[in-house]
Amino acid sequence: MNKNNFITALKKFGIAAAAGAIMFAGGAFGTFIASEYSVVKNTDGSETRTVASTTNGAYAQDVYTGNPIVSIVKKSSPAVVNIDTETMVKQRVITNPFRGDPFFEEFFGGDIFGGGGTQERVVPQRGKGSGFIVTKDGYILTNNHVVEGADKIKVTLLDGRSFDAKKIGQDPTFDLAVIQIKAPDLPVLVLGDSDATEVGEWVVAIGNPLGFENSVTAGVVSAKNRTLQAPGVNFQGFLQTDAAINPGNSGGPLIDLSGRVIGINTAIVPYAQGIGFAVPINMAKQIMDDLIKHGEVRRGWLGVTVQPLTAALVDSYKIPVKEGSIIANVEPNSPADKYGLKRGDVIVSIGGKKVKNSQDVVFNVRNRMAGEKVDFEIYRDGKKMNVQVVLGEIDKGKGEKSGSKPSSGPRSSSGFSKQMGITVAVIDSELQRQYKLDSNEGLVVTDIDRGSLGARLGLQPGDVILEVNRTKMKTLDDWNKVMGAKNRSLGILMSRGGQTLFISVEL
Repeated sequence: MNKNNFITALKKFGIAAAAGAIMFAGGAFGTFIASEYSVVKNTDGSETRTVASTTNGAYAQDVYTGNPIVSIVKKSSPAVVNIDTETMVKQRVITNPFRGDPFFEEFFGGDIFGGGGTQERVVPQRGKGSGFIVTKDGYILTNNHVVEGADKIKVTLLDGRSFDAKKIGQDPTFDLAVIQIKAPDLPVLVLGDSDATEVGEWVVAIGNPLGFENSVTAGVVSAKNRTLQAPGVNFQGFLQTDAAINPGNSGGPLIDLSGRVIGINTAIVPYAQGIGFAVPINMAKQIMDDLIKHGEVRRGWLGVTVQPLTAALVDSYKIPVKEGSIIANVEPNSPADKYGLKRGDVIVSIGGKKVKNSQDVVFNVRNRMAGEKVDFEIYRDGKKMNVQVVLGEIDKGKGEKSGSKPSSGPRSSSGFSKQMGITVAVIDSELQRQYKLDSNEGLVVTDIDRGSLGARLGLQPGDVILEVNRTKMKTLDDWNKVMGAKNRSLGILMSRGGQTLFISVEL
């Protein structure tokens, strides 16, 4: 190779090397830019360049970094209190150690020690619960069952301070109570909007479960507008959550990721896991205002039990609408009873405001004062009509005995009948006495096969079936005919403990 050819080859190599170096540098720079910026296409075709995360891979994989629950707990816990109660109760004590022993009773008599061998004494009964401070002047929101009947209430804060509390007001119907302490520099929790809460949202529960103070659990809102019925409590608007709730959590807050209270932890299903219930804070706000101002609730009272419309209920009862709330029970002598609302009516609007579910009925009525005249738009037997009701005072409804009035209608058959694993009988005086029934209306459930349709519906011996698919159950022939038909769904009106409600299932 001559000198000129060598120089030419060297130049070509130098140019190629320089080009390679430029390409490598460009690639490296491009990679850096790509890691710092991302391009997003807009709907109009233009592009927007945004700064990308500078978080390195190892940091991004740390799921605990930036956990919002930590900051929520730090901010909220100081306002969550532990409540200790003391109630003086009477207790019978056996003073005769030989009571019940036939030898001593035969020779010395049962009253050898006097007083029948028992004695009454008053002893303290202690309880625990939770609550949270809602105002700077020391008002605390909790459950009624936490402080009901308590002679002494002691409140302990996270910082260790303890105070005696006094009751301000109680509402047994919705299991809410307000108590108050006097102390400086009190932390408070901000109340949120439970109506805006979505199913699936993350929530945090703080409280005193089983005596373990200031425990924190987390989960999601599993459902809204759940119905629970218990002695003295009949509520249709509960929030359901899988955040662990145990005895002692009662009265504590259910908090969303913005740090606002959306519910008050109230009830659990003891034989289940991950099923707890909380009173929506929007309902509690209304009741709390009344309790603080008056010491009692003075909201309007209608006197009905309402339930949501299910697809099976709409089909089986031939209801012409899919949104609304069905009246399951009307209390005797209530405003609803006086002005003509009936069991089975479907409420679709109140005062011109559309009703979508049972909670709409509860909130609408509770937002009104006693004595107010309200228009109810309903469907009855498929026909649309309006009923005007003057609301009563809610405390006038307390102590009213709900239930069906005795019926003197004829009974054309007797005995028992079994359909789909459900055994029913015509109610005679013996069954009425056995199951403590106030009425002989309907057919009483006497037995349920395990795994049967009745078991899946939650029926129990002693339940009274009043209607099936709008057919009144007067005889066993009525029962056999309806249950033997080819139904796509079943809607059953039943009575339990004097309270009527609908249950439904698609077959």
